[in-house]
Amino acid sequence: MDLMTTFPTLDPELATATAMLPKVDFGDIAATRALFEEMLGAILTDLPYDGVDLRVVAAPGVDGDPDVTFRFFTPENAGGPLPCLLWIHGGGFAAGSAESSDPFCLDVVRELGCSVASVEYRLAPETPFPGPLNDCVAALTYVHTHADELGIDPGCIAVGGQSAGGCLAAGTVLKARDEAKIPVAFQFLDIPALDDRLITTSMTNFVDTPMWHRPNAILSWQCFLGRDYEGPGDANVSIYAAPARAGDLSGLPPTYVCTMELDPLRDEGIDYALRLLRAGVSVELHSFPGTFHGSAMITTAETSKRGRSEALAALRRGLRPPVRTSQLSRLDNDGAGLVGSTDTPPVDTVVV
Repeated sequence: MDLMTTFPTLDPELATATAMLPKVDFGDIAATRALFEEMLGAILTDLPYDGVDLRVVAAPGVDGDPDVTFRFFTPENAGGPLPCLLWIHGGGFAAGSAESSDPFCLDVVRELGCSVASVEYRLAPETPFPGPLNDCVAALTYVHTHADELGIDPGCIAVGGQSAGGCLAAGTVLKARDEAKIPVAFQFLDIPALDDRLITTSMTNFVDTPMWHRPNAILSWQCFLGRDYEGPGDANVSIYAAPARAGDLSGLPPTYVCTMELDPLRDEGIDYALRLLRAGVSVELHSFPGTFHGSAMITTAETSKRGRSEALAALRRGLRPPVRTSQLSRLDNDGAGLVGSTDTPPVDTVVV
């Protein structure tokens, strides 16, 4: 197949490298997992961890579930409570691992000086919903309740994820809002899967796009939602499993959403972002032209470099601690940090 003929808007730089990417087929989960492991080996070969402390932390599971582990990254010799990103890896709900996100987590820690908790949730189909979501909620709960010992600012925790991890991130944030126990400061949804109904234009049309396409999406949702799932018309699907089904998106934290032009998940990500905006949520939405699901793996492409830069910039904004009322009063009285002032705000405050 000539990709540039089939997808004329595909970035030529990506098209050249696409032949080197693996063919993912969710019709064979065992083969897909083996492929992910092979890719992981290549990604982690000689990956430097300089300047970053990494340890594995175990959190109690929800309602008697097994303990959940997460890979906890912090800057070496970090001082003071740090903002934290709870990160959830992708893999179609059925493949991948927390370790596969190490390059991204290292970037975040080094560039932003914050901590990252990367969740090792259980995979479908062996553990369908709600198991994977419960694992993410358990990790978030632990990070918040053990903030002091982890060196985390409990008021500055973001939740993010990629692809299927974006679905789990959105579901975790919805649950946190509804239970009103843990404040989430920011939501980061990178090429998220959000809607099991598979009815958008991009999901209908993109049946043979690189890396991810409609046939894989169908199988992925079937794995995640389990044997009792009756398909897109199933009225019993939880909003925490498929966040696009949520009727009320108000009260959610500021959100960054990233989509790719030639990705079947494109339209559900854009639709979710627009619905968040209409619900009064502050949203930043980027849809990258000429790209496809997973094209960021081609790290040398200019569009991938731009995506990485913009993702880090969004996280930098989202993870800034809010100014306390007393600090605002001080800034107002001193004139420091105000528009037109030549003074610099105190280092322990950031105006957002």
